[in-house]
Amino acid sequence: MSTLIPTPTSAPSPPAQTPVHAGITILAIAAGIALLYFGRVFFITMVVAITIAFLLDPVVTAFVKLRVPRAVASFIVCSSALLVLYLLGLGLYTQFSGFVEELPAYSQRMNDMVDNIATRVDDVEKRTYQVVIPKRFQEAPPPPGNPAPEPTRRRRGSKPVEPVAPVQIPEFRIHSDPTPLLTYVYGYVRSFYDVLLMASFVPFLVYFMLSWRDHMRRSFLYLFKGSERQMIGKSWEGVADMVRAYVIGNFILGLMLATISSAFFFAIRLPYWPLIGPLSGFLSLVPYVGLPMAMIPALAAGLIVYTQPTIYVVIAVVVSVLHLTAMNLLYPKVVGSRVHLNPLVVTVALMFWGTLWGGIGLLLAIPITAGIKAVCDNVTRLHGYGKLLGD
Repeated sequence: MSTLIPTPTSAPSPPAQTPVHAGITILAIAAGIALLYFGRVFFITMVVAITIAFLLDPVVTAFVKLRVPRAVASFIVCSSALLVLYLLGLGLYTQFSGFVEELPAYSQRMNDMVDNIATRVDDVEKRTYQVVIPKRFQEAPPPPGNPAPEPTRRRRGSKPVEPVAPVQIPEFRIHSDPTPLLTYVYGYVRSFYDVLLMASFVPFLVYFMLSWRDHMRRSFLYLFKGSERQMIGKSWEGVADMVRAYVIGNFILGLMLATISSAFFFAIRLPYWPLIGPLSGFLSLVPYVGLPMAMIPALAAGLIVYTQPTIYVVIAVVVSVLHLTAMNLLYPKVVGSRVHLNPLVVTVALMFWGTLWGGIGLLLAIPITAGIKAVCDNVTRLHGYGKLLGD
């Protein structure tokens, strides 16, 4: 009697949906990047407003603890911030208007320097030609026996050659229609209209984000359940703390550079040092291009009064030393310890956001990436991405 041995059945293979899911993921990422690019003005406005709201929230909370209604506290803080910005802008405008009045002298000095440099370049070229080319080749006489043919010489018996009249070739010129004034003004204003329009919304966005913070937080957390609600709450606080630490750290470091730069520019009697010092100090913090951007204002202001090239070398050396010291010694301690991003991720983030959003993307790349890392650190299933981004 034979027994039937059941043949092992193979486990059912999972449905082959991985390629489909991968394709959908790639399309979603591409659509997200396209949305960030074409809606960059809107997203930049929102990121800037959220960053300012995170910075001002502790001040509003301090007023609320003093029994001030949150709406009133938000209005007081936003109005004070706008007043400070107005005073700073007024001071910068005063300095800049004086600089504009010096533009005729500045342009004349620039023309003199350009002419001087061109003369020196010509002298160097002549000296190089005299050194490289031997003197006997520079003044070599024409070889004997080959006199230059005279145009009037002709053989005996030959008829004189009559000159041939040149052929008149008609000239064809393309005249472009002049651009109307209204079209030119419209094209110029249109490039700034969207930016100015969105920038006008920033104070209102910040005020509503501060005054409605508790309601927005409760409503946002209500979308999640159980442990997810706690993780999202920690992520919210982590992003807020990271943004505050990053911006305040950069502000402290920029203030230190601005103070030292202003003191140095005052010592060498640089014109408009109250404007050039803070401008050079804070521009030095721009990633990767901070050093040349910090030099340009000081060197441009020096062209008004300085004629000796030595002073420009001194300015470039001092600005370079301040920049390198700040970025290599102070920046890792003041800012880097709060962000915890590895250098490769920082470089890729600068390239990515700079490509999408231009110059403002370079300034927002690190806080946006650090905010993403803060979310990944507080969400369990995203811990691996947080470690990938971290140092």
